[in-house]
Amino acid sequence: MNGEMNHHLNKTISWGLLAAIVFTGLAFGAVEPWSIFVFEVIVLALLLLWGMKVLRDGRLELTVPAIALPVAALLAVGLIQSIALTRSDGSWVSLSMNVGYTRSAVTVLAFLLIALVIASNFFVSRERLAVVGHFLVVYGLAVAMFALVQHFTWSGRFYWIRPTLATNPFGPFANHNHFAGYMELLIPLPIALVLTRAVGREVRVLYGFAAAIMGLAMVVSLSRGGLISLAAMLMFLVLVSIRVPRIWRLERGRREFREADRKGPGAVVGRFRAVASQVIVVAAIVAVIGAGVLWIGADPVIQRVTQGQPVEGLPQETFSTSRGWIWRDTISMIRANPLLGVGLGAYVTAFSLYSKSDGSLKVPQAHNDYLQVVADGGIVGGLIALWFVVVVFRVVTRGLKSRDPLLSGLALGSSAGIVGILVHSLFDFNLQIPSNALLFLVLAAVASNVAVLAQQTTHSEELASRPGTGLIHKQTASTAVVVGGAS
Repeated sequence: MNGEMNHHLNKTISWGLLAAIVFTGLAFGAVEPWSIFVFEVIVLALLLLWGMKVLRDGRLELTVPAIALPVAALLAVGLIQSIALTRSDGSWVSLSMNVGYTRSAVTVLAFLLIALVIASNFFVSRERLAVVGHFLVVYGLAVAMFALVQHFTWSGRFYWIRPTLATNPFGPFANHNHFAGYMELLIPLPIALVLTRAVGREVRVLYGFAAAIMGLAMVVSLSRGGLISLAAMLMFLVLVSIRVPRIWRLERGRREFREADRKGPGAVVGRFRAVASQVIVVAAIVAVIGAGVLWIGADPVIQRVTQGQPVEGLPQETFSTSRGWIWRDTISMIRANPLLGVGLGAYVTAFSLYSKSDGSLKVPQAHNDYLQVVADGGIVGGLIALWFVVVVFRVVTRGLKSRDPLLSGLALGSSAGIVGILVHSLFDFNLQIPSNALLFLVLAAVASNVAVLAQQTTHSEELASRPGTGLIHKQTASTAVVVGGAS
């Protein structure tokens, strides 16, 4: 009875986190106070359910993955920045140029960290990871189809109900770049599962269709950063997937495979076929996206890519007029606050102090996540971000070595999505949007858990190959805390 209750709690928490992903995505990216509040309530409810599970078990088993440590470090920086001391005249002194904004940013970051830890502790088995992967594919297809329908029937209202003054909305997002960033995280999953043959032939067709529709929606959104990121993701998928089949199709051990791989023309032919099949799959998806663009009209896309002028009558957009001046003033901000920055979330307040513009435009973000994190957190924040990227790609590399097609496919899809959003971060601020940041961290947790399962499988096989070695493991501690589980 107790085991059945725990099973239900585990499922409820897992599905609850997926529900948080769906809610934040559909609630305009969770950029408004009401949607942030609901997201935080969902996370608190999941924590409460986890607490109930701990009480029923009589013990706490907590895994703190390596990818959570940089996020926690950035949270600590924000907490230090948000400390305010009162002067004798009643004014505040703090490292942040806007203590209120920094505390709000720290609160959101804290809940994102909790969501990351929940994902790391509940998306742990192969079965749960499979559910997460398949769910995100179907969800991504649904969001893309909705976005296309809303785009071609646009009436100035989100969901045909809520009016908006946004100039470049797409799907449930007020900014087409943020929709593109959201799709970047989802598109690689179906492609990767097809490339690794983790699903049956009929499902491969469906997943190829899902990837094509998501890609089509991204192209139609007219996000130039999204188009660049899409190209980067597809190249990454082809280049990395060439090696993935060589790993998960091994049956006789690495040494025997390497020896066979060096011998005879058959190995060369097999290698060529593997490469050709991967390229053909990606090329077919690209062809479908291209056909869709031609069908609905390619002129806006071509005009956007070549001139940056999607709307007739508007002046031609250039790098200098769109982002160059913002980056220039952001660099001035960084030079003035090099160590700990102006405070997480305080960019909008600080920008007016360092901008050379006339102040007629409010600039809440740097339109470059790398400049943003250094402006907000200084050199310390930049080093923490670099730490996170290094840790993520370490766990991804280990996950790709899994011999299980599903696990290697999830690792490949997650890593490609992460690559896509990191490329797009050069031009936009997707990781400042709660929905995109949440999905990004969940994919990082998936990659981390895949790496753990791959390591466990490899270790078990090595033990099994040794004579007289058993595979018995006994949990004796009432509280198990594993720090850096995938490092």
